[in-house]
Amino acid sequence: MAGRRALGRRFGWLWAAFAVSSYGTGLGFGAFPVIAVLVLHSGPTQVAALAATGRAVGAVMAVPLGPWVEFRRKRPVMIAMDLTRFAALMSVPLAFALGLLSFAQLLVVSVVVAAANIAFNAASGAYLKALVPPEDLIVANSRFESTTWTATTIGPPLGGAAIGIFGPVTTVIADAVSYLLSALGIRAIGAVGGTDPRPTRPTAPRLRAGDLLEGWRYILAHPTLRPLFFNVLAVNGLIMASEPLILVLLLGDLGFAPWQYGLVFASPCVGGLIGARLAPRFVRRFGQRKAMLIAGVSRACWPIGLAFVQPGVPGMVLIIAVQFGLVTCIGLFNPVLATYRLDHTAPERVARTLTAWSISTSASIAALTAVWGLLAAVTTPRTAIAIAGVLLLTTPLLLPRHEPVPQNKPTAAETPEPVDRA
Repeated sequence: MAGRRALGRRFGWLWAAFAVSSYGTGLGFGAFPVIAVLVLHSGPTQVAALAATGRAVGAVMAVPLGPWVEFRRKRPVMIAMDLTRFAALMSVPLAFALGLLSFAQLLVVSVVVAAANIAFNAASGAYLKALVPPEDLIVANSRFESTTWTATTIGPPLGGAAIGIFGPVTTVIADAVSYLLSALGIRAIGAVGGTDPRPTRPTAPRLRAGDLLEGWRYILAHPTLRPLFFNVLAVNGLIMASEPLILVLLLGDLGFAPWQYGLVFASPCVGGLIGARLAPRFVRRFGQRKAMLIAGVSRACWPIGLAFVQPGVPGMVLIIAVQFGLVTCIGLFNPVLATYRLDHTAPERVARTLTAWSISTSASIAALTAVWGLLAAVTTPRTAIAIAGVLLLTTPLLLPRHEPVPQNKPTAAETPEPVDRA
């Protein structure tokens, strides 16, 4: 079966590094808001600012990182970003132990981690395209997606228990250590014969102003990446913008207990694992473009159901069913998207394209979250959730309908050695 195909020891180390950092992130999910409330006694406005600032300012800081990553070896960049995240996160328990922790430090750390996340993802996407043959990219991305959803299912409950038993900074330490272990795993790739040649830059070595916008130019000029780009921005932004409104609706208007809220949104994450595991088989059966269309249309149909949630057990059942369907479709769509995007991006532009994509996604989520917060204030949370659901039903119109020639042929400087299949 393709899902069990051996992708070599180098990919094994890359996957192991990804897994350990994913589980660390899962354990540390929501740690900063918890610290802000329990340790620094911050109010709702500060907690909201903490969440928005890291995403928005980190995205702005990441703008010059795209071209910087593009013209450097990818493994050293990934290791550097892992070590940056390790150092930034470890500063929090250190300051806490010394009694020096402040809200400003949490803001700075969240910004640094967000920017490092974008740079790491850009480098890892480019490295994966060079490491894995085109026909195996869907299997590789499916394994990454499966790992993400497994960590999302297991990590937050364990992290919450760890905070209750060992204290508020425990999961931050676990998250930091996971990045250190990830860096060691990526470094180990070189011990099994991995190569990472420096890309050849055809122009002057200095960063030019035009390089900062090259990722967006490439996306907007591409006949299928362009509509897919806007589809992803709209879908991710509308789904994420509704999340705080759903929390207000359930915990406020409908009287759900916190444990019920956690249950109805944590348990459906199993669907993400199922969708990710099905992705390679789905692509084999329907082809890449059709599989993406089916999954893309399906994921837009579920969120409207959240506008009809009612109190009590019926409401819980409805949310679990809607979230399970949504998360399963997302788990199926994401590896197909990641593979399609790599297949249709020229090798010498992968890092800049992925950076531009991540920055735009963060910006769209931040902007739509702010807009939907105002919309909910003017109307009601339920109305705002319903409007988001209706708009999501239109997003499949942005999915690409034509299939251009994939951009998988690497340049001479980027041609990888044959992948070890042992």
